[in-house]
Amino acid sequence: MKISKIEPEIVMRRGKPVSVILPVKAYEKLLERLEDAEDAAAMQVARKKPLSFRPISKYMVSNKGV
Repeated sequence: MKISKIEPEIVMRRGKPVSVILPVKAYEKLLERLEDAEDAAAMQVARKKPLSFRPISKYMVSNKGV
């Protein structure tokens, strides 16, 4: 059995492409790849920033007076 590849449909208006119709799975895959690319770009920006640390005491809750 041969599986046919579904090509995206391009919607034209006045001779110019204005929209694309994709199968849902192709659209979801495209969104996933976009999110991965955004995450990678954010990671590159974060790696260029200097590291800074705060003392753990700033985050610890004191039980004194309980």
